[in-house]
Amino acid sequence: MRTSPRARAGQYAALLAYLVFLAFPLLWLLSTAFKPPRELADLHPTWVPRHPTLANFRQAFDEQPLLHAALNSLLAALGAAVIAVLIGTPMAFVMARRRSWLTRAATGWVVVSQAFPFVLLIIPLFLVLKNLRLIDSLAGLVLVYVVWSLPFALWMLTGYVRAVPAELEEAAAVDGAGRLRTLVSVTAPLLAPGIVATALFAFVTAWNEFFFALVLLKTPGKQTLPVVLTHFIGAEGVADLGPLAAAAFLATLPSLLVFALIQRRITGGMLAGAVKS
Repeated sequence: MRTSPRARAGQYAALLAYLVFLAFPLLWLLSTAFKPPRELADLHPTWVPRHPTLANFRQAFDEQPLLHAALNSLLAALGAAVIAVLIGTPMAFVMARRRSWLTRAATGWVVVSQAFPFVLLIIPLFLVLKNLRLIDSLAGLVLVYVVWSLPFALWMLTGYVRAVPAELEEAAAVDGAGRLRTLVSVTAPLLAPGIVATALFAFVTAWNEFFFALVLLKTPGKQTLPVVLTHFIGAEGVADLGPLAAAAFLATLPSLLVFALIQRRITGGMLAGAVKS
């Protein structure tokens, strides 16, 4: 079916409006980060700073340990992404290839677990980490992030495994390869786009997470970047808007860069999980 020029113009207009809607917070954040205090207090704000300055960035780094907090966030996010993929890949292989009531129940539990709110989970997680003596530690935070991201990662990886033809694994079995060798040598290379997309999901989720880090980390030197950003808000709820915008903009850059670098693999992974052979 051909689309009429008027309908096509409407589609492009709707897409443009959606892109503007998505880009507005980031553009406004960037504009605020370069504005001097006088322009931030202006009753008639402008998109482009009239007198751009880097003072907000210097002040942000002087007031808070942003680099150390970013390193903590990076360690937690990388740890959660790697562990979630290492655990989720063999689990997804079993759930995709072994059809039974147990795997169906596990799939249902994965879907249901995504509906649990953070507040419902924080108390049992806190008690478990307390017994393991992992409160106020990055290792405990990584464990929480793995538990939180693993169900959705498992659901994604299961779809990718089902997209891989089972005949390839059967041929490997005929040649004498065991299940572990088949998973490592045959299935895993074909799952590379899906694994990258899943790892990226786990990384971005952990990098941007705030609630668990706020509750579980008390030592200032162990706090992650989202928690440190709240220190730009005073006791009376008044935000130091310029440095806060500068620090928040810097905090969004890693996620944007990761998406820009591996966007093709993400697209390939999403399509691989959506199509069956």
